[in-house]
Amino acid sequence: MTKLREPLEEIGATCGLPLALEVMGERWSFMILRAAFNGVCHFEEFLGVLGIARNILSNRLAKLVEHEIMRREPCPEDRRKVEYRLTEKGVDLLPAMLALRQWGEKHGLGVPSNPVLVDKRDHRPIGQITIRGHDDRVLGWHELQWQDRLALGAEAACAGPAELPGWKPER
Repeated sequence: MTKLREPLEEIGATCGLPLALEVMGERWSFMILRAAFNGVCHFEEFLGVLGIARNILSNRLAKLVEHEIMRREPCPEDRRKVEYRLTEKGVDLLPAMLALRQWGEKHGLGVPSNPVLVDKRDHRPIGQITIRGHDDRVLGWHELQWQDRLALGAEAACAGPAELPGWKPER
């Protein structure tokens, strides 16, 4: 069996993880994101629900806006106020945030958090965030290997992560 190994010496130029960590790699960015997913959009609201220092919140919101995770919009009710709204790029972080939450529940809390996230259609809790193969099989890390994109064939080599076989962030 091949081990899951990535050429770590080339990680800066060929791996998205350092970029993601540069943008989101600290606690407050994820807590702001969590609040935004829960409908918080005003600076004062973020302060109240997070218990974060004003200067740290200001810095983190600016960084999230700079990296296009959130955008600043004039408040429709009062043009002097600003709202912070998730962008599509920010919404794409939901699976990562949910995977981290589920990991924390399993290895920290030992029980599911409350409230629980459910499917609006049937009000059933969402499933565990998993890695899935192109055929929708759940894959464990022993079933994975890194492969040069060019060795995948012309169609896959040109595809972005979302089009690559096995990329299913919606789960």
